[in-house]
Amino acid sequence: MANHRRNKSAEEALREVQEFIEANGGIVKKEQLGELEIDYRRILEFVEEGKLVRIKNGYYTDRMDRFTEEELIARLFPDASLCMESALYAYGYIKSKPFGWHLAVDKNTSKSRFKMDYPKVIPYYTEPEALELGTTQCSLWGNTYRIYEKERVICDCLKYESKLDREVFKEAIQSYIRDESKDISALMEYARARKVVKKVQSLIGVWL
Repeated sequence: MANHRRNKSAEEALREVQEFIEANGGIVKKEQLGELEIDYRRILEFVEEGKLVRIKNGYYTDRMDRFTEEELIARLFPDASLCMESALYAYGYIKSKPFGWHLAVDKNTSKSRFKMDYPKVIPYYTEPEALELGTTQCSLWGNTYRIYEKERVICDCLKYESKLDREVFKEAIQSYIRDESKDISALMEYARARKVVKKVQSLIGVWL
């Protein structure tokens, strides 16, 4: 009889958690779950049993098929900006979707935020003064993201050329050169800020 009561209690607790997750848009933080006054050990049991999903440390949902990876990135990292390959792909400068999400984040951000199996996140820890340079917003795949303006992205690619696959780098530069909406004055402004003026002049200037 006591065992039956415990099972029923577990069922009620799970239903309460699921309803709470639903009311909060499908993802809740560990701190939010504290509002339910449910023993956290029970939450961990639900995770072990597959009844809840720990997306990453401190973030939970009731089922992963609620979200695409695009939605998860938008929800979990609203303060990060798409950069490097992810930004190039968003602008249509490269055709192949990159492995993982390349996100620019404050260098003081806790690195544990990015320890997750899915989606794969590749953080670029950035100085606070450089983090906001050229940041704008875009709507992609039904979500809103922070992203760097295309000229800032190209300058970053020039700055960190060694981190890019050679073919990806060439495709990105050629795509920018062909882009009729490119802004050369903005490119030079970002080039000065990112200290890549000579590379812009030698790799892009000859084509303009």
